[in-house]
Amino acid sequence: MLTDLHVIFLGTAGSIPTPQRSLPAVAIRRKGELILFDCGEGVQRQMIQAGVGFHRKTKVFVTHLHGDHMLGLPGLFQTMSLLDRERKLEVYGPSGIKAFVDAIEQTVQFTLTFPIEVSEIKNSGVVCEEKEYEVHATWADHVTHSLAYALIEKPRPGKFHVDMAKSLGVPEGPLWSRLQHGSAVKLPDGRVVMPEEVLGPPRSGRKIVYTGDMRPSKILIKFAQNADLLIHDATFDDQLLERAHEDGHSTPSQAAETAKKARAKWLVLTHISARYKDPTLLLEQAKKVFPRVDVAEDFMKIELPLSEA
Repeated sequence: MLTDLHVIFLGTAGSIPTPQRSLPAVAIRRKGELILFDCGEGVQRQMIQAGVGFHRKTKVFVTHLHGDHMLGLPGLFQTMSLLDRERKLEVYGPSGIKAFVDAIEQTVQFTLTFPIEVSEIKNSGVVCEEKEYEVHATWADHVTHSLAYALIEKPRPGKFHVDMAKSLGVPEGPLWSRLQHGSAVKLPDGRVVMPEEVLGPPRSGRKIVYTGDMRPSKILIKFAQNADLLIHDATFDDQLLERAHEDGHSTPSQAAETAKKARAKWLVLTHISARYKDPTLLLEQAKKVFPRVDVAEDFMKIELPLSEA
């Protein structure tokens, strides 16, 4: 089944890049829009490699102000300007992100060709709302102020039953479309047909959760409930549990426990320490706890088709 939503891992390293892994950045390409979670150095090269484009409607959600998660912004701004982008760019993040963007504009000698709208997040909850989806944020347990994000699509109308529409005398064409989109229609004979007469129950949208850097927490378990995809920090293996806690990170087993308790459908581990040239150990540790798990690699692409349930 073709899907209108792809998750593309642009950078999967933790703290420093490696020959195989760039710094943290996850792209969600949804219909005509690009949504970035974190913006590590060199992100524009990764975007070129992945073919995600620079002229789409774009939002960037930064989890926290550690350099590996936001130092890609200056380069991204410059590349977009050199490509004559005109469309507004939206940037979201914790307190301090606006001062950083302002400093870029004031000190880096290039001319922006597009407006940048910066939103600082002060509280948990809905931080961005569009017609078809919302982005929620919650505070993560890290060594500095850090956010986790969830992209949650709004419910869609139920399945349209053609036979029922025909039996009610609704002519094929624009009236079918209006019913499919949840509007009542008036027939030529004066009868009114309600959407619920021809539609099944509402169908849920998709939910993607990105933790950024964080220790395990009950807040995140609740935040990630029933996620279709949980993208979780797994910087250190289980044998380095104390180191993970000290540095504000998680291990594979901890990420898997969160996925299990949250009833997530799919877990992907990211923010991988440079010490793991082969991530098999991380994968094996997580799979002992949660069955459907992968370790992210740069340019890995995931398709998430809509559920008909």
